[in-house]
Amino acid sequence: MSGAAPTQQRSQQASPLGWLPWATLVVSIAGLAVAAYLTYEHFTAGTTLACPNTGVVNCAKVTSSQYSKLAGIPVALLGLGFFAAMTVLSLPPFWRTASPWPSRARLAAVIVGVVFVCYLIWAELFQINAICLWCTVVHALTIILFGLVVIRLALPPLD
Repeated sequence: MSGAAPTQQRSQQASPLGWLPWATLVVSIAGLAVAAYLTYEHFTAGTTLACPNTGVVNCAKVTSSQYSKLAGIPVALLGLGFFAAMTVLSLPPFWRTASPWPSRARLAAVIVGVVFVCYLIWAELFQINAICLWCTVVHALTIILFGLVVIRLALPPLD
């Protein structure tokens, strides 16, 4: 009987944490899909953005602005790389490993991602004077990923 108690206690401790790795994977895949769409639109002149192109909400204005590239690299492509990396780092083996590197890489990536999102939001609001709905989805997913990664790091280990 005493063997059942530690297992039951461990599963009770693990249950609140069990969904976080899966949530990061789902959010990363969603971000990968949106970033892939924005990358496709960037390289095909963005004629099918499915977003208004007048007024404050103007995806075409945002995605074709000078802020749509960083050092000549399309921001959409950088987002695609970010979400591809986060998808890999969110796979179950990278959550289960005893190595600290996947956890550190996840944290570093989401910190860089959130800083970059802040820059992009600033550019949209104060430089471009337009908001891209698709970009806003990417920004929100990045912030959600940041929250999930930080929450997981703040919680006690599963062991």
